[in-house]
Parts: sequence; structure tokens; C-alpha cells
Amino acid sequence: MTIDNGKSGLNAPARISGGEQKLLRAGFIPLMDASVLVAAAEFGFAAREGLTLDLVRDVSWANVRDRLAFRQFDIAHMLSPMPVASMLGLGSNPSPTIAPFSLGRGGNAITLSSRLFERMQAIADLSDTASALDNARALASVLAEMRAAGETPPTFGMTYPFSSHNYEFRYWLAAGGIDPDADVKMVVVPPPLTSDALAAGAIDGFCVGAPWNMVASERGLGRIVAAKQDIWPSAPEKVVGMRPEWAAANADTVSRLVVALDAAARWCDDRANHARLAETLSAERYIAAPVDILRQVLAGEFSLDAKGTKRVLENYFVFHRGEANLPAPRQALWIYSQMIRWGQTGFSADKASAAASAFRPDLYRAALGQPAREETLSPVGVEPGDTFMDGQVFDPLNIPGYIEGFPVRTQASLGDRSQDA
Repeated sequence: MTIDNGKSGLNAPARISGGEQKLLRAGFIPLMDASVLVAAAEFGFAAREGLTLDLVRDVSWANVRDRLAFRQFDIAHMLSPMPVASMLGLGSNPSPTIAPFSLGRGGNAITLSSRLFERMQAIADLSDTASALDNARALASVLAEMRAAGETPPTFGMTYPFSSHNYEFRYWLAAGGIDPDADVKMVVVPPPLTSDALAAGAIDGFCVGAPWNMVASERGLGRIVAAKQDIWPSAPEKVVGMRPEWAAANADTVSRLVVALDAAARWCDDRANHARLAETLSAERYIAAPVDILRQVLAGEFSLDAKGTKRVLENYFVFHRGEANLPAPRQALWIYSQMIRWGQTGFSADKASAAASAFRPDLYRAALGQPAREETLSPVGVEPGDTFMDGQVFDPLNIPGYIEGFPVRTQASLGDRSQDA
């Protein structure tokens, strides 16, 4: 398979042009993983590169997608699968989008209602240290009991159909033997509304980014049963998305933006800066959440429920270290594999190439003065920090074989292997 990272016509900049756009209107959703953008705007990293970031808080990922497509935003805080979906022409308003920078790893978690978790405890005798897989299997037992009793299956919220939240929630459910399309109901809920939706009984659980899981547990509404690191520790979370033609017309600006974001991400990774970052993020114009919760989230200190059950995840957020900002094509291909697994698209070599082209490591490396190199498509899930919760190994060179290895999947998901459908 060939990865065409040149489809957009964008080449890495060699100099700074005086005629390019330097005021960038950037859409974002109020989540902790917008930290790098906020830090770049608030603490001088963008200004050092001659850029001004005008951050615009939005309410939903669909809004962010549309406002980027319709030129209201120049760049956007986006779910990592959104550029992949755009390059595949998926969604209600697909517009080609590339991602030259990843905003880090971690930050998501799955929360179930207290009532549902209590049923899981009763049927499976779960301990406070139960693993994510233990919790998924306990939920499967409860769902079997509900089916036998003729009860309505639970409704679970995720933030967007083409989101890491959707794929991670589905992965967690399926690892426990639950079919997300047959055994439960999945609906879209904007991140800031998840806690209120749980309180109102509109949903029975959700997968969302920080701080909204912690907000729900602190309110006594739910129990956190899995974190992103439990499912796939190395998974990309959010990216900076932009239109290819805008990037081509502003190549020097894109380079400066990557440099500014890289410096901001390094700053965010330093624990010495977390108090100041949390204070800034708590403002109404950004996340508008209690600063104490934001500090706990940055430290990876979870209140799993309102009973005082704690968990510490040292790497709950990774903003910079370990190449967390590199948009790797093999990660885009895993996202594509999940789109196929759940029936959002079919497989073809052309589609795989298009999916991989959404992530642009060439632009990232060139902006930071790193040597250009061919991106290898080595298996994912072999290294300890890169292992999936069920022990599966993703082979980006054999996507159909990988999908066929899952007992829970959409049966018609592999599509036409011979040509682009």
C-alpha cells in the first residue's frame, strides 16, 4: 500500500513569507485536550512565532467540522478520526482535512450510571481494582440478565460517530462480549452535556474526554469503569485539523504553528506548570469547570465514584513526550480499521491510502527540523505501552485479516477487497 502524503499539494516550508495569514481563528471544544492550543495562545508560544490564535469555543464536533469546512475557522481542535473520515468522504458534510499535529494522548474514560454499576457489582462481585476487561464482562452479565427479564437495554452516549470515543467505547464493549449495535443503544451527546444527560436518565453511561467523567463521578452520578489507557495506551486523541488548500496557501504559517504547538505541548507536560494551566482552563471562556477537578485530572488522580474510590493514572494525559504530537499514518489506519469493523465504510487499498494521508508526519518533522523519513507500517500492539486491552495486534498491512479476527463486528464490514467501492 502506498501512503500518498502529497495529495494536498502542500510542501514543507523553507522560509517565512510576509504575505501569509498570521491571525488564525481556531475552533475548540471545552475539553482538557484543548490545553496545548490554550497554552499556545495564552502563554506566548504562538506570539513568539509571529502568530495570533483567536480561540473560539464551540458546542459540538459537528459544528467544528462544518465551521472549518465553510471557512469560519482556519484551524480546529478535532477528534483524531475526523480528518480520516473527511479524506474518505464520510459524514454529512465531508470536506478534505489534514492533521499535521497531534495534541497528545489520553484523556478519555467510560462512565456508567451508579445504578447500572451497582448491578454489575452484585452479579460479578467487582473489587475496586477490577480491570477494564473485568468491568466489561460484568456488564455483559448484567445485559444477559436484562434480556432474560425483558428489560429495555441501556443507552450509552458518545461524542460523535467518527470519534475515538465511539471506537474506544465499542472496543471496550466488544472485548467483554457485547455487541454495541445489538445489545445496547449508542447515541451522540456533546461532551459538556454528558453529566447532565446521565443525571436526567437520558443515558446510562458515556465515553467522553476530561473533565466530564470526573464531573459526573464527583456529582455522585456514575462510576468510571475504564480509561483510554486501558483500551489502547498509545492511541491518539485530538489533532489540529486544517483544510489542505488553506495549508498550501499558508505553508510558512503552518510550519510556525507546529513549532508553537510543540513548545506549548512541552510546557503542558511539565507538572510544574499544571497549577497555572488548570487555573487558565477553568475560565468561562475555556472549560468552565472547577479548578480543583482540573488539577486532579492533570495529575491523573481519579475519583471513580462519589464514595471516595480513587485511582491514579500517571500518564492519563501525555501532551508531548514519547512522540505524542506525531500524527502517525499507522494510527490513522487503525482508525480506518474500526470504521470498517463497525460498518461505516468498506475496505479497499485506495481507501486505506486515503485514510493514511489524513495524518501528515512529513509536515510535522519538517517544521521541527527533523530528518524526513519513510513512515513504516509496523504492527501495533506488540510493545508493552502499545498493547490493546484484549491482546490483539493490529497489522496495518492486513486490515481485513485483523478485522476478521474479532468475534464481535459488523458482519458486512469488509466490503469489496478488490477495488474501491
